[in-house]
Amino acid sequence: MKKQKGFTLIELMIVVAIIGTLSAIAIPAYQNYVSRSEAASGLGTLKALITPAELFIQESGDLETTTTLDNIGTTGQANSLGAVTISAQNTLMFEFNATSSINGETFTLERDPDTGWGCTASATMPDVDGCS
Repeated sequence: MKKQKGFTLIELMIVVAIIGTLSAIAIPAYQNYVSRSEAASGLGTLKALITPAELFIQESGDLETTTTLDNIGTTGQANSLGAVTISAQNTLMFEFNATSSINGETFTLERDPDTGWGCTASATMPDVDGCS
């Protein structure tokens, strides 16, 4: 009698079950990783503007909503994940757009004359070092 070679149906079903279980664990972890990395990118874009904004404030008095972003050496679309704006006096904001997984979330940098620049994040923003 000739010996058959190959896998049985049960063996193939076990492999498919193992792959499904690993995928069920890996996909949410990957999505969390992507959200955190996008948040870090947006925060990095915003924090890179602290020095030019501070120089502008020292030379011109205040960073107003009428101040153009060109005056601090950037554009509103410096990062493809969102837009930088001057949202209030001495306040910079980065809002994520639809191309990111955290659409609508924001980081805000506000300058206090006594304590310097402080960062706040919207309530559902993923945890990122450097901003609460």
